[in-house]
Amino acid sequence: MEFNHLPVLLNETVSQLNIKPDGIYVDGTLGGGGHAYEVAGRLSDKGRLIGMDQDADAIQAASVRLKEFEDRITIVRSNYADMPGQLRKLGIEKADGILLDLGVSSFQLDTPARGFSYRDEDAPLDMRMDDRQQLTAKDIVNEYSEKELFRLIRDFGEDKFAKNIAKHIVNTRREKEILTAGELCAVIRGAIPMKVQKNGGHPAKRTFQAIRIELNRELEVLQDSLDGMIDLLNDGGRICVITFHSLEDRIVKTIFKKNENPCICPANFPVCTCGRVTKGRALKKPVVPGEEELNNNKRSKSAKLRVFERKEQ
Repeated sequence: MEFNHLPVLLNETVSQLNIKPDGIYVDGTLGGGGHAYEVAGRLSDKGRLIGMDQDADAIQAASVRLKEFEDRITIVRSNYADMPGQLRKLGIEKADGILLDLGVSSFQLDTPARGFSYRDEDAPLDMRMDDRQQLTAKDIVNEYSEKELFRLIRDFGEDKFAKNIAKHIVNTRREKEILTAGELCAVIRGAIPMKVQKNGGHPAKRTFQAIRIELNRELEVLQDSLDGMIDLLNDGGRICVITFHSLEDRIVKTIFKKNENPCICPANFPVCTCGRVTKGRALKKPVVPGEEELNNNKRSKSAKLRVFERKEQ
């Protein structure tokens, strides 16, 4: 299956990166190469783009799509959490721009064998963004305790029926292992009142999101990586992060704010004594898709782009 993914907020993101033709840029979530293609097309033969992704299918697809720019692109299979280390291996200390497009690609959602979608009933419970990882969604569903399942569905899925869903999963798997998306969806439907199912979206959407986030440590990796990425930026360099749900957006907003205003002195102190200085400024409001993009790409509906610009003192 072709790696077909329509880049979200493409023009807005490329514009916010303020691309310098001779600069160094990093796409930490390369995907099919949609954003990277536009960035590379604005670089001179002295510029450089490092594209990173942990998904083997993405690496293969992006390598083909970006072939015309191979003189200025280096593609690395790695989680963006290891961005500082990967750049050091390439002899790069600083970058002029960093891009993260978080969430699941259209290819991942539309390929049943990847197990990301609740709409493919026969799909295996996989959900790994990196198939070198041993743990799968099936392991979480069938091995996590009821308490652990409740915690992740409540925290990562923000589902008010988390407790009942966890209970139904544990009761069901006592009789038979839950192996497919369809089997898990049936369990979830049994845990949510019918009147709620009629008025809301797909009843399994939040649980599938929660399992995927837990499995791939998405929020943990984001939380632990952003400070280091800001430190990688040259003076005037920018990091652009596209999020797709409130949990991601909250982390990005909080970390950007902390890097802009790091002082921890009490409000009544006349002078800062903590010694923490700002690393730059965050764009005050997130950029969201316009009406045309919303009409052309339904998956852009919840997207938000936040930008931080590095300013050295």
